[in-house]
Amino acid sequence: MNKLFTHRLMRPLAAVFVGASTTLAFAPYQIWPIAIFSPLLLLLLLSNQTPKQAAVIGYFWGLGQFATGISWVYVSIAGFGGMPLAANVFLMALLIAYLAIYPALFAFTLNKFTPSNTLSRFLFAGPALWLISDWLRGWVMTGFPWLWLGYSQIESPLGSFAPIGGVELITLTLLLCSGAAAYAILNKRYQLFLIPTVLISFGFGVRNIDWVTPNSDSTTKVALIQGNIDQAKKWLPSERWPTIMKYTELSRENWDADVVVWPEAAIPAFEFEISSFLRNLDASAKENESAIITGVVNQGEDRQFYNSVLALGVTPYGEYEYDPSERYHKHHLLPFGEFVPFEDILRPLAPFFNLPMSSFSRGDYVQPNIIANGRHMAPALCYEIIFNEQVRQNITDDTDFILTLSNDAWFGRSIGPLQHMEIAQMRALELGKPVIRSTNNGVTAVTDHKGKIIESVPQFETAVLTAELVSTTGSTPYRSFGSWPLYVWVLLSLLLCWRLKRN
Repeated sequence: MNKLFTHRLMRPLAAVFVGASTTLAFAPYQIWPIAIFSPLLLLLLLSNQTPKQAAVIGYFWGLGQFATGISWVYVSIAGFGGMPLAANVFLMALLIAYLAIYPALFAFTLNKFTPSNTLSRFLFAGPALWLISDWLRGWVMTGFPWLWLGYSQIESPLGSFAPIGGVELITLTLLLCSGAAAYAILNKRYQLFLIPTVLISFGFGVRNIDWVTPNSDSTTKVALIQGNIDQAKKWLPSERWPTIMKYTELSRENWDADVVVWPEAAIPAFEFEISSFLRNLDASAKENESAIITGVVNQGEDRQFYNSVLALGVTPYGEYEYDPSERYHKHHLLPFGEFVPFEDILRPLAPFFNLPMSSFSRGDYVQPNIIANGRHMAPALCYEIIFNEQVRQNITDDTDFILTLSNDAWFGRSIGPLQHMEIAQMRALELGKPVIRSTNNGVTAVTDHKGKIIESVPQFETAVLTAELVSTTGSTPYRSFGSWPLYVWVLLSLLLCWRLKRN
């Protein structure tokens, strides 16, 4: 009996380690082939298992992946939650346990509805069901599409597929590579290794296609201010004006830039409290023929609070006045950080559910670009940059750059900010637009339209990044069509598998 129990436990235990290894495919490690090998090993572990056994294996794989891959969340819980160690560990375990449900769902449905060791299982059903589980994770409870496998390929040949079908197409390609290899191993059909070989080779070829055209006549000089403000002190009343003046002085030293960019919520005050200061800053920027973009917290006419982006100086908005309707308001809010699900139940339970600024309201899904000194920028505040479809729909024909303001100081010296930057790079590659990313303490950087970081400053230092960026004209296939071709592919794949199973 003990031997039988140990034997049944071997595959789930192996799945934990396989899942944990997946984190090495992402920043800062970027060992991208692991994103092929990890699903390959998972598919081998699922072979000849009942649906229930498969669900357990998939769940343990998910536990391994998320326990290591989102370990950075614990930094914010422990550092700012105000709860004892046991409570911190419990909350983190709860999040990991929830996210592991999605790999378990993939494994269960794959073994429930597809015959073992058939080609259709590995080349059609497997990739399609993986995408469905990813889409569900990116949608349920506002979504958490972190660690989609495609993000790990920003430096690999397969990253070249991003302008065609986004991060999801890269994920699909990875699963095709893994599925073909798994089928080849299980059935000794080694010629199937040609599929990953061809796909990777094709990625090298696609890399040379220029989907958009850099506009050499349109160069923009930007100055990104990294204030490096201690998150634990930022909102103390005594720190308000020292923080504001620090950003102001660093900006005055860079008035030669076309656009000066401060990070998310750089101003530790509500906008209506410092209107006179902002009016003076607006006039100063205009006098120097420059513009300033900053994150700010404000209160709308509905008395709801918003995490917003404000443009000052040379803008089409006229002289500064307090008008929340002329702001970009963050739409996708961070659960527990910016809003608390089921808050009537959870807020009384622990200090963690009462973090500062955890009661924001949402802006619209699609909003006008921010215009600063004639440059049109599609904003994405912090967490929003991980929602590729939202960013895509906010790009217009006039958009010059993708602008993302963030404050990853909540996550300390963890891998979280580096993964966050990797995601921002993917948005540039998908949409053919350079990304401007301004943060409180890193990663502050700018990319070209292919997602390559062209300038950055060190983390955890007060610094100013200056760079010249070139906007682009034209459109990538992904920007034009989004994920609809993949939805069709998934539907046709599942219909084909259903038909083959019936036959």
